Amino acid sequence: MRSVRIATIGSPSDYRQSLLPIIAQSLGFKIDWVRPKDGNLVIFGPFANPEPKSLGWCPKPLRPAVKPINQLLIEALSSRKSTPLTLFHSAENIRHDIHKTDYSISFDLNVQSETHFRLPYWMEMIDWSREGIIGNQNPRYGQLLKFERLMQPLGNTFLNRGWGAAFLSSHIREPRNTLFDAVHKVIPVTGFGAHFNKNIEDHHRSGFLKHSLLQDFAFNLCPENGMYPGYYTEKIPEAFYAQCLPITWADENVKIDFNPNAFINLAPMSWCNFTPLEEIIESKKLLASYASEALLLNTPSILPFRNFVKRMLEDATS
Repeated sequence: MRSVRIATIGSPSDYRQSLLPIIAQSLGFKIDWVRPKDGNLVIFGPFANPEPKSLGWCPKPLRPAVKPINQLLIEALSSRKSTPLTLFHSAENIRHDIHKTDYSISFDLNVQSETHFRLPYWMEMIDWSREGIIGNQNPRYGQLLKFERLMQPLGNTFLNRGWGAAFLSSHIREPRNTLFDAVHKVIPVTGFGAHFNKNIEDHHRSGFLKHSLLQDFAFNLCPENGMYPGYYTEKIPEAFYAQCLPITWADENVKIDFNPNAFINLAPMSWCNFTPLEEIIESKKLLASYASEALLLNTPSILPFRNFVKRMLEDATS
């Protein structure tokens, strides 16, 4: 078994349970999690600051002691005999080239580079056991998503549920506030999460599982946090998997991942103040049309990503 020393900077706290480490171990690599100065592979996460921010907030006498993360990294690596391989890996809406790294993994579409891989975050939540990848989890939702369900029509179950939408959110900054108001004018919207319950510290300790909660609702208002070609998270497939009709907000390129006829997209309605939404909700024919559609039209594979990780780790340990 080959060993690889991996360090992370600015990655989520649960990164070690994500697909990349799991795939690395499935390839026969033993991972040692180390400090940046000791790593074969240094992974920059979405919370690594790419540029020093202004120190205007800091008293001048103290500014020399305040070092941005990149300066700390440079100092940590300066004593090394060899330069580590670097990777930028983001599950946030951040561009793939924000850091000057050897490899990158992001949402971004149409990046013409052999050292970049597009891995939308929703793929982290898929049950890949059919391709030999096991161990990834989806703790906030309560279960992994299976292709068999996502490739079947939504069905009419949602029509017999409470006639309203669930909205899970830790904040209601724009565009969420506008979208919440637009949907609430047509159907009742019930909010869950830290914004609506101040006793919730964060979404990892919400006290509920998303899949169970959604069983009481016909719709799930699940807009993306931002709009960028290729940026599509777990929100749409998790709503669909719970047999809710997703009401989202995403750009038209969402069709690269999901069947756009299987959910309501508010983005194309923005120009007319979301007027078509009421017509959709009140039309049995239109709702039946959504119910007849599957979310996935093609079966994705994790094997291309597995091959990418294998090539990168071999590069890091050669």
